[in-house]
Amino acid sequence: MKGIVFDFDGLIIDTELALYEAFCELLKLDPSELPIKDYAFYIGTDSSALHDFILEKANGRMTLEEIIEESSILHKEKLKYAIARDGVKDYLKEAKSKGLKIGLASSSNREWINFFLQELQLLEFFDVIQTQDDVEKVKPDPTLYRNVINDFGIHPSEAIAFEDSANGAKAAIGAGLKCVIIPNKVTENLHFENYHLRIMSMKEKTLSNVIEIIENS
Repeated sequence: MKGIVFDFDGLIIDTELALYEAFCELLKLDPSELPIKDYAFYIGTDSSALHDFILEKANGRMTLEEIIEESSILHKEKLKYAIARDGVKDYLKEAKSKGLKIGLASSSNREWINFFLQELQLLEFFDVIQTQDDVEKVKPDPTLYRNVINDFGIHPSEAIAFEDSANGAKAAIGAGLKCVIIPNKVTENLHFENYHLRIMSMKEKTLSNVIEIIENS
């Protein structure tokens, strides 16, 4: 392997659970009224479909503009003391020590991603970052991953993508990368297809272990 590519939301930090909780709180919905398994279907792609889903759940109590504005405030408040998921920094350090190329492919915008990477002191690890600002179509379209791989100058099969969502996994596999699934509390019940390895946390296996499994599979 010559490179690794990380997703961002839900993979590096658990922004997704915080947003789910923000929607429930804002709309005064019990989790049974906003099932997390239904919500998770819209994770890992652009926000328009998610907003339509949430607007339907609002049932006329709020406009879409109000939902977006107020949920954004709540979301940021919940992420005020955000920390990286277990093992993220260990993987990045190990990748750097191995001389691997390190990329990030996210359907979120660059301002959002850079803010948290700087807060977590992780920005310096990434050689290439591709966001929704760089493409016409986000995940599950594979363009984000293809752009990273083109910048790396390697064959897609020489890179491993780390994803937490089904849409993200489709994008990575569609671009020809090996894909490791690391779900979170929002995405753990999603149906994933054609991935190469699934682990619950980066603490479960070292990056070297993951690479060995992928290369021998």
